[in-house]
Amino acid sequence: MESKKIIAKNIALMLKDGDVVNLGVGIPTLVSQYIPEGVTVLLHGENGCLGQNTLISLPPEEMEAWESQNGGGDGDWSLGHRDLINASCEYITLIPGGCCFDSSVAFAMARGGHLDATILGALQVDAEGNLANWTIPGKRLTGMGGAMDLVNGAKKVIIAMEHCSKNNEFKVLTKCSMPLTAIQCVNVIVTELCILECKSGRLIVKAMAPGLKKEELESKTEAKLVFPDIIPEMEISDL
Repeated sequence: MESKKIIAKNIALMLKDGDVVNLGVGIPTLVSQYIPEGVTVLLHGENGCLGQNTLISLPPEEMEAWESQNGGGDGDWSLGHRDLINASCEYITLIPGGCCFDSSVAFAMARGGHLDATILGALQVDAEGNLANWTIPGKRLTGMGGAMDLVNGAKKVIIAMEHCSKNNEFKVLTKCSMPLTAIQCVNVIVTELCILECKSGRLIVKAMAPGLKKEELESKTEAKLVFPDIIPEMEISDL
């Protein structure tokens, strides 16, 4: 089963009706596909929109191919509109009541504490809730972008990431080694293996993938984990 879908669904189940939530690039944008029926989450974009639809559309290159096959124009609205994109540059639509505005207003919402949660990817997270998610040493980038505003302004910071790197290196660490985005900002980490709560310098296991042993999770995690007596299973159905 695809790990990214497991991560996205379990985060979606944490969201409450009426929440205003920012979705970052990558795995976070998948969360919109798994918001439960009957729950309205107002998805926020730094590019200037509130109320993104909960259907992931085709990425731009696939949308262009779709339009060429179907006579051009704006295409099927279920596949998104050419003038609207999410953080992953996928075409989107807006839910009824959704709106667009200046990017400065979008950042004022983030900095002003108006987001119930922000969901971001990460390169590393550590036991203290420190976050590194914007650069790998030695690679040139223009800057960390809006992440620094989001993690400091949102009421809750949820990290969506695969548990280990492609080279099987630890990503949940005792102490981050990469340049930090912010310190002690992370509340929850969701991977395909577990859900971790960052609290008072500890990582508390709140749920684990079905069939996963504690020893296996510990072997893939550098940081020390706290295991409660009862640990629920993560949701993996209907993926």
